[in-house]
Amino acid sequence: MNTTTDPLRVTLIIGSNRHGRFGPVVADWLLDHLRAHDGLLPEVVDVAATDLPTTLAPSPRATAALAEITPRLADADAFVVLTPEYNHSFPAGLKNLVDWHYGEWRAKPVGLVSYGGLAGGLRAVEHLRQVFAELHAVTVRDTVSFHNAGASFDARGALVDPSGPDAAAKTMLDQLVWWGRTLREAREKRPYGVA
Repeated sequence: MNTTTDPLRVTLIIGSNRHGRFGPVVADWLLDHLRAHDGLLPEVVDVAATDLPTTLAPSPRATAALAEITPRLADADAFVVLTPEYNHSFPAGLKNLVDWHYGEWRAKPVGLVSYGGLAGGLRAVEHLRQVFAELHAVTVRDTVSFHNAGASFDARGALVDPSGPDAAAKTMLDQLVWWGRTLREAREKRPYGVA
């Protein structure tokens, strides 16, 4: 049994698998914050590294991919989903990863980080909130978003002006920790039972 002071296992999901994607730049910055935050044990699931078919049909390929991914999602106490915005929503590869799982998301918190052009990926975030609500997950209120993301980072992958994003990340992670510990304790005392 975990205690409220045990480290929170947080899985960062990198949601883009597009060729030439910008996601790893934002993910590196985000991982620094996850590692620096007290009480978090981060792990990464990268959609680009998965081989889940889109048919949702059991197959040897699906079984092999799920054997790699599903335990990592099931063991997580909380998630941070990093998404770009493609055509006013989130990527198909991320939706596919989410749809292959159900119980792994239930009664767990999800922090959302987005990047994109003028909208900063916020339309993708709002769509993800609806999806995770359907899966009985809790999205935390505050997000981190990068508007015109390419201009926000320099050639080395460092933020040009880290003050706003750093403060937003701290707020989001503090909320994630509160929800993560609260829901972990609740699941241990009263397993979340939904069909």
